[in-house]
Amino acid sequence: MNRMNDLIDGIRHEGDILLDGNSLYAPGVEVVSLRKRVGMVFQKSNPFPSIYENVIFSLRVAGRNKRGELDEVVERSLRGAALWDEVKDRLDESAYGLSGGQMQRLCIAGQSPTAPESC
Repeated sequence: MNRMNDLIDGIRHEGDILLDGNSLYAPGVEVVSLRKRVGMVFQKSNPFPSIYENVIFSLRVAGRNKRGELDEVVERSLRGAALWDEVKDRLDESAYGLSGGQMQRLCIAGQSPTAPESC
């Protein structure tokens, strides 16, 4: 969906995917802009080390660093992923200690701050 395979030799696709009526594969589509709009959560989770950093990574990349704002986003995102009650007392701990399902929900929470559009 976010054209990660564009640079892999031999990969092809059939059909089309439209977002707001526009083809994701149309010439001139800015892939970076597309990736900002389409969040991806992979089947095999690969989280960043701390639970907190998993959620706010995209905001830090965008230059947002106010701790109060980040804390609010972390709580809102983890609540939205049904993970807050399980991790609220260990946000600075390693995400690698989470179960597979918790890691998956953490990766979902990490997509929430950038608010990709729902399909």
